[in-house]
Amino acid sequence: MSSQADTWRATSDAADLRRLIRDVPDFPKRGVLFRDITPLLADASGLAMAVELMAQPFRGKPIDAVVGAESRGFIFGTAVAKALSVGFVPVRKPGKLPGATRRCEYQLEYGRDALEMHADALRPGQRVLIADDLLATGGTLAACCDLVRGSGALIEAVAVLIELSDLDGRARLRGCPVFSVIRY
Repeated sequence: MSSQADTWRATSDAADLRRLIRDVPDFPKRGVLFRDITPLLADASGLAMAVELMAQPFRGKPIDAVVGAESRGFIFGTAVAKALSVGFVPVRKPGKLPGATRRCEYQLEYGRDALEMHADALRPGQRVLIADDLLATGGTLAACCDLVRGSGALIEAVAVLIELSDLDGRARLRGCPVFSVIRY
């Protein structure tokens, strides 16, 4: 199959997935249009297609591990890791991992938060794909990038199901290549 045909298929498949994402106005607060992926998650073929479209650009690339932040990053990260036949590294809220951890604090719209990863989860030089459901303002994914970099591992790319382009989260990822299946 040609590259042009592959691009058309991916575009067509992404359009099919878009139909499985529900728009919820004024959630979690007035003026916000929430993109609800739970109908997509409940649809077996939709979920399989979403994972395949996230994994496909990285097949045959030198990926050693997939990193994902709780909770929806666990859903897509573990599935993409399985599709690529590599391990998965969880990034969690503080106090959820036993043993020594690396910690990264980051700014939210209203306050601060933090994420942690096991200190020995990645080795220097490992090539990592970071996976999540959504790139919005980029705070969570930027914290994941900082944790990966702090371990000495290399970020090959960030793969997300949905990117909210207007929020310019890519800018916070400091040059990490970003692959998004669906862009709003």
